[in-house]
Amino acid sequence: MVSVRLPDGSQRQFEGPVTVAQIAANIGAGLAKAAIAGKVDGKLVDTSFLIDRDAELAIVTDKDPEGLDVIRHSTAHLLAYAVKELFPEAQVTIGPVIDNGFYYDFSYKRPFTPDDLQAIEKKMAELAKKDEPVTRKVLPRDEAVAYFKSIGENYKAEIISSIPQNEDVSLYTEGGFTDLCRGPHVPSTGKLKVFKLMKLAGAYWRGDAKNEMLQRVYGTAWAKKEEQEAYLHMLEEAEKRDHRKLGKLLDLFHFQDEAPGLVFWHPKGWTVWQQVEQYMRNVYRESGYQEVKAPQILDRTLWEKTGHWQNYRENMFVTESENRNYALKPMNCPGHVQIYNSDLRSYRDLPLRYGEFGQCHRNESSGALHGIMRVRGFTQDDGHIFCTEEQIQGEVTAFHQQAMAVYTDFGFSEISIKLALRPENRIGSDETWDHAEDTLRNALRACGVTWEELPGEGAFYGPKIEYHLKDSLGRPWQVGTMQVDFSMPGRLGAEYVADDNTRKVPVMLHRAIVGSMERFVGILIENHAGALPLWLAPVQIAVLNISDAQADYAQNVAQALKKQGFRAIVDLRNEKITYKIREHSVQKLPYIVVIGDKERDANTVAVRARGNVDLGVMSVDALVERLNNEVATKA
Repeated sequence: MVSVRLPDGSQRQFEGPVTVAQIAANIGAGLAKAAIAGKVDGKLVDTSFLIDRDAELAIVTDKDPEGLDVIRHSTAHLLAYAVKELFPEAQVTIGPVIDNGFYYDFSYKRPFTPDDLQAIEKKMAELAKKDEPVTRKVLPRDEAVAYFKSIGENYKAEIISSIPQNEDVSLYTEGGFTDLCRGPHVPSTGKLKVFKLMKLAGAYWRGDAKNEMLQRVYGTAWAKKEEQEAYLHMLEEAEKRDHRKLGKLLDLFHFQDEAPGLVFWHPKGWTVWQQVEQYMRNVYRESGYQEVKAPQILDRTLWEKTGHWQNYRENMFVTESENRNYALKPMNCPGHVQIYNSDLRSYRDLPLRYGEFGQCHRNESSGALHGIMRVRGFTQDDGHIFCTEEQIQGEVTAFHQQAMAVYTDFGFSEISIKLALRPENRIGSDETWDHAEDTLRNALRACGVTWEELPGEGAFYGPKIEYHLKDSLGRPWQVGTMQVDFSMPGRLGAEYVADDNTRKVPVMLHRAIVGSMERFVGILIENHAGALPLWLAPVQIAVLNISDAQADYAQNVAQALKKQGFRAIVDLRNEKITYKIREHSVQKLPYIVVIGDKERDANTVAVRARGNVDLGVMSVDALVERLNNEVATKA
């Protein structure tokens, strides 16, 4: 007898081994039709998986997150199937699931074209409509290598050859196409109804520029048509909000080949930057941080002590002078430890909080660069807290409250929290990591929040709390972090005199709220589609005259607004007022003031808010009061 326990706690008995599909049918015809995969004792499996012992089972449908992953993985295989049908000489390589979709890399004698993409998608739909079963078989490694070599799939053979010789591999077949895969997959191609191929790109085999350039086909797949339509609409909106396009349109920044991955900030863009920086500077000042500034270049020996040279060397820019090796700092933390070490510290000095708007450089690959979101030179609102173990929870709790208030002020209300745990390459003992991870868990519990854990995604020197916010399109962005570090202070000789007069090593907390300033400005631009709130807008108000007769008064109004601290400009050009209004509206200014003879004679102004909202005529004092209230509330 085989006993199967279901998620609702009920149990079903079977006289012998039984497949996931048979159990779904035993539960009900509707579930049997909807079943995409199963979870047996927590492991995702095909519906053909045979259960031959007592087990726990959950039937996976397209309503489950795992079900959507199975659909996307299977659609990647459907893509490869279609390519082989249309282009038999093409070789298939790898095709994983990614956020919102999948991709597959191919080797072919010529580049695919947009017309090819349409033809492939059409063929995919034809193959899906045939509703061919997807079957799995297992072969010894060497037999699988021989099979793929016999059909000319040399890349697959190379992949399998890297697997240990004594291991078996699984192959999946649909129609006339067989592919290497761990699975699971949908039971038949008919389950794949909603998909779209998105774009073509190049990708080196195994990510190595020394290898052949392959052709990567990206696609998206969903359980329901309306979900895909919503996603495609979001992409259209995201394209309109692309910070690179808006950066050019609004004259904020630019890039050029002489400085790849580095930003040329224009006056308007730098004004936005300064609003963010000065706001954050005030936040830290009120929270007891002392602002410091450490050198940009530090000797290699220091980076060896911290572990960066051994664990992060490929991302560092290095230089040499007088037979000494140096590195541009990729992080600010070692410099802050040197400032801490410059004097003898007592337990009475702790917690000691340092903050720096520190510029860092990281040697990102050119393919990873993306506007101001991913650059090689960036500035962090970086800070480090030196404290005792007993003070960790209080510091993390205070930081959490501070971070949540900041995100609210910048207009973000949906924030999720994640805990990134020990990576494979790390410094410190397992016991130290156990202690560090549990310390952060306890601090999060004290904050009264829920969180998701991310195994393997911590920094090499310690676990970290991550703050992920959602923008107006529902896209997640990882910004702030709080990391606990039991290793680096000791490696760099940091100490304090404890209350029993012994020397102890402080704990170091690495923290940032907005993270990379460049990236955060990019997020703000896209979140607001370039229409930044009044307090952040590079130009807050434009004063326009209708004719030369109002020029002097318009100048006076603009000067009065500037004296009140507002970023105002005056436009006295000899152009039609409708043209000037339209031009400044395209620049997404929060307010436009129009002055004609009536306004001049009455010492008033006609005010338009962004979006062509007519606020009527008011005094300059009334306008100033409105602007002050809006800035104060960060509306």
